Amino acid sequence: MTSAAPDDPAAAPLDDEEPSPEDLSPAERYAASRRLAKEQATALFAFRELYDFPLDGFQIEACAALEAGSGVLVAAPTGSGKTIVGEFAVHLALTEGRKCFYTTPIKALSNQKFADLVKRYGADKVGLLTGDNTVNSEAPVVVMTTEVLRNMLYAGSQTLNGLGYVVMDEVHYLADRFRGAVWEEVIIHLPESVTLVSLSATVSNAEEFGDWLDTVRGGTKVIVSEHRPVPLWQHVLAGHKMYDLFTTRVAEERASGRKREGGGQRGGEADVNPELVRLARSEQDRRGAGRDRFEKRGRGRSMPTGRPGRAYTPSRAEVIGRLDDEGLLPAITFIFSRAGCEAAVQQCLHSGLRLNNDKERAQVRALVESRTASIPDEDLHVLGYYEWVDALERGVAAHHAGMLPTFKEVVEELFLRGLVKAVFATETLALGINMPARSVVMEKLVKWNGETHADVTPGEYTQLTGRAGRRGIDVEGHAVVLWQPNLDPAALAGLAGTRTYPLRSSFKPSYNMAVNLVQQFGRHKSRELLETSFAQFQADRSVVGIARQVQRNEEGLEGYREAISCHLGDFEEYSGLRRALKDRENQLAREGANQRRASAADSLEKLKPGDVIHVPTGRFAGLALVLDPGIPAVGRHGSRHDRQDHSEGPRPVVLTAERQVKRLAMIDFPVPVAAIERVRIPRSFNPRSPQSRRDLASALRSKAGHIEPERLRRGRAAGADDPEITRLRAALRQHPCHGCDEREDHARWAERYERLHRDTQQLERRMQSRTHTIARTFDRVCALLTDLGYLRADTVTDDGRRLARLYGELDLLASECLREEVWEGLTPAELAACASALVYESRRADDESGTPKLPDGAAREALGEMVRLWGHLDALEEQHKLSTEDNVGQREPDLGFAWTAYRWASGNALDAVLREADMPAGDFVRWTRQLIDVLGQIANAAPEGGTVRATARKAVDGIRRGIIAYSSVG
Repeated sequence: MTSAAPDDPAAAPLDDEEPSPEDLSPAERYAASRRLAKEQATALFAFRELYDFPLDGFQIEACAALEAGSGVLVAAPTGSGKTIVGEFAVHLALTEGRKCFYTTPIKALSNQKFADLVKRYGADKVGLLTGDNTVNSEAPVVVMTTEVLRNMLYAGSQTLNGLGYVVMDEVHYLADRFRGAVWEEVIIHLPESVTLVSLSATVSNAEEFGDWLDTVRGGTKVIVSEHRPVPLWQHVLAGHKMYDLFTTRVAEERASGRKREGGGQRGGEADVNPELVRLARSEQDRRGAGRDRFEKRGRGRSMPTGRPGRAYTPSRAEVIGRLDDEGLLPAITFIFSRAGCEAAVQQCLHSGLRLNNDKERAQVRALVESRTASIPDEDLHVLGYYEWVDALERGVAAHHAGMLPTFKEVVEELFLRGLVKAVFATETLALGINMPARSVVMEKLVKWNGETHADVTPGEYTQLTGRAGRRGIDVEGHAVVLWQPNLDPAALAGLAGTRTYPLRSSFKPSYNMAVNLVQQFGRHKSRELLETSFAQFQADRSVVGIARQVQRNEEGLEGYREAISCHLGDFEEYSGLRRALKDRENQLAREGANQRRASAADSLEKLKPGDVIHVPTGRFAGLALVLDPGIPAVGRHGSRHDRQDHSEGPRPVVLTAERQVKRLAMIDFPVPVAAIERVRIPRSFNPRSPQSRRDLASALRSKAGHIEPERLRRGRAAGADDPEITRLRAALRQHPCHGCDEREDHARWAERYERLHRDTQQLERRMQSRTHTIARTFDRVCALLTDLGYLRADTVTDDGRRLARLYGELDLLASECLREEVWEGLTPAELAACASALVYESRRADDESGTPKLPDGAAREALGEMVRLWGHLDALEEQHKLSTEDNVGQREPDLGFAWTAYRWASGNALDAVLREADMPAGDFVRWTRQLIDVLGQIANAAPEGGTVRATARKAVDGIRRGIIAYSSVG
C-alpha cells in the first residue's frame, strides 16, 4: 500500500512536457513509440479518450492502480473529480465482461449517478436499485444505495454473480451514527474477488483507514489529494465591502490547497488580513463604548444598520446583488433552517431582485411545466407551485429536505443550466449532489445539531464551501462569510485553514445483523468477522487518547465535587438516595405499565364532577377539577356499545389551576388517580366564560393549593406500596441535606457529576477491555436474542429468520409485533398508521406539540401495544447492558406520523392531509416512502397463515398514489 501526493511529478501526465519527435534520437523515438503502443493498449488510455479534459495526476494514479488489480482509497476535496475513478471502475467492468455496483449514501445521488451513466453507456447497460425504484436490476452496471447492497449480501442474492467492482461513493459516511455501520458491513462481507473503490472527502486519517482496508480487503492503494483544481478564495462580506480573509501569500496557499511552508494548515491572526482584524477590533471598541454610554444615560437607542464606516450584516437581497455586480453568481447561500431558506427567497422577491432576462424566464417556464406535467392541478396549489415558479423565473430558489422531491430536482437542473443563479439551501445539499456554484455564502457559523446550537466544524465548513468553483467553467471559486457581531477573524481563519477531519467508525452490531451473521457463518466465525471491523481496528489504537480523556474527566469531577459540597451534610450520599429512588420508580414503571393502565382506567371511571385530582404527567400536570368524567357510553345490556370508545377509556374534561378547560386522555394518566378534595361546581358555570373559569380555578386553588406536590403523588405514583420506595423516601426526608436552601442547585451539579462519573467509568472499562469490544457487544446482542427465542446456540429459529428480513432502527420491535400478532386483523390504513411508528422521528427531541392525534379503534389499541412491547424490550436491553447510546438499543416508537399515515392510506386528499399534519410536502413524501419500505419488509417477513402479509401489500398500494407516485426521489 502506498500514498502519493497530488503534486508528485511521477503521478502527473507528461504530455505537455515531452519534447517533439524532431528533438529525439532514433533510439529515443523507437523507445517512445514502444511506450506509446504499450500505453494505448491499456483500458486507461481508452477511458481518457472519453473525456474532453485531461485527467489530474491523482485520478491517473488511482485508475492505473485499479487496472493493475489493486483496490483504491481516494481522499480528495469536494469538486476535485474523484468520481472519475469510480467511473473508471465501471469502464473496467464493462471491458472485462464483469459487473460493477456503484453505491451512494442517498437516493437522490443514486438517481443522479444513474442518469449520468445511462447518458454515457446507454439504458441497456445501467440499472438502478434504491428500494423505491428498480430499473434493469440485472444490468452489468447497477447504481444503488449502500443499504440495498448490504441486504443483497445477507440474502445471498443471485444478482451478485459476476460482480467484479464495487464503488463506495462518499465512504466517509461510515462515521454516521445511525447509518454508518452499513458501510463497514458491506466492506467486510464483500467476496474477496471483488475490487473495492472507496471515494472519500479529505480526512486526516486516510492512511489509518487505508491500513484497515488493506487488512480486510487485501492490496489497497491510498491516494490523497488536497489540491483543488479550481482555487478557492475566502472572503468576509461586511456592509458594502468584501474583505479577503487571509493575507495575499497565505490566501494563495489556501486557495490551491498547498501546504504552507513548515507544514502548518491552521490559520492564526498572523495569517489574517490585517484590515479585517482592525475592523473586528474597531467594532468591539464601538460596542464597548456604546455599552458605557448606555449605562451612563440609563437607557439605550438602537443604532441603524448600514451606517457609513461601520461594519454590518448585509441583507440577503444585498448579498445577492453584490455578488451579481462582482460577477460571482451563481451562488449557494447556506442557511441552517428550512424556514430561513424560504424566508430568504421571499426577501429577494420583495426587494424586486431579478436575475434572469426574458429569454431565460421563458426557458425556466418551459422546463418547469415539462417536469411537473404529471402533477394534478389541485395538488399544485397545495404545494405552493405558483409562488415557487415566480421565484424560479427570477433566478432564485430554495433547496431543502422539506421540499417536494420533484421541486428539488427542478431546482438542481435549472441551477446546473445557469437558469437559477441564487439558491438558499440547508446543509443537506452538500451530501454529494452535483450542484457546484461559483460562490458559496455562509450566513452564520453556528447551526442546530439536533440537540443544541453548535459551531460549524472544520469538516462541515470544508464540505459546504467546497461547492464553490465549477471545474471547467470557473477560473476560481469564492467562499463568502457574512459579517456578524462578535465575528472573530482568527477563529474563522482556523476554521477555513483546517482542511481535513478524522474519520471515526460508528459500527455496532444490530439485532438484524446478528441473526444474519449467525445464519450465514455461525456465532464463532461471526465474532471473528466483527473483530475485523474498522471500529475494532480503531479501538485497539485508541487507548492513549482514552487515558488522556479519563484524566481530564477526573479534573472535572473534582470541580463538581466542590460545587455540590453542602454545609449540612454529605450531598453525594443524599444524591445517591435520590438516584436510587428514581431508579426504583423507573423499574416499577417498566414492570407494571400494563397493570397500571388498567388500574388508571378503573380509577378514572370512579371520578365524579367536582372531584379534585392531581394529573400526574403531560402538558397539564398538576391540580385539576373534574367537570365531566368522560366515561364511554353504555349500551342497553350494560356493555360498551362501541369498541372504539371502550379502547380509549375515560376522557375526563377538567379545569386546571391555570384556568384552562381541557379534555384529557388515558395517556395523561400512566398511574391511577383518586379524588383528594371536592369543590362544588356552580350551576351557572360556563366553561367558555373567562370569568367563570377564573372564579372556579380560584376556588380550586383555595381548596387544594395548600397540599404539597409530594402528597398529591403519594399513594398514586408507581410503587406507592413498595417497601423499598417507602424506605428511600423516608431516608430522603430524614437526611440533613433535605433541608438545605440550595438543595436543587446542588442537585443539578450532582446530576452533572453523575453523568460525567458514568462517562468516566465507561472510558475506564474501554481501557480495561480495549480488545474484543465489538465481539462483546455481539455476545450481549446474541444473549438477548436467545432469551427471546430468536437464536438457539448456533441455530437461527423461525422467529430469527423473520427478524433477518426486517431492516431498520426498530427491527426487533417490528419482529416482536409480528410474533405477538399485534397487527392481525387491522385494515391497510390501520397497519400503515402502526408501521409509521417504526420509521418516523420528530425533528426535535424536545417537541412540545402535545399528545399526537391517533386513529381510533383497533389502530389505537395496536399502537398502545407496540409501546408496551417496546417497554419490555427496553427493560431487557438494560438487563443485557445494551442501549441506544451504543447504537444497538431500540428507541421508543414515535407516534407523531400515525394519524397522517392513516389519513393518507385511507384515501384522503393531499390538501386535507398536509393541512392537518402541518408538515412540509417534502417531509411527508420522505416519511411516506420510508413507510412504504418498512411495509414491504413487513409483507416479506409476516407469517403466511395470518392477515398481515396481504394487508401490508394493500397498504403499500393505498399509499403509493398522488405525489408519492410521481415523486422520483425518496
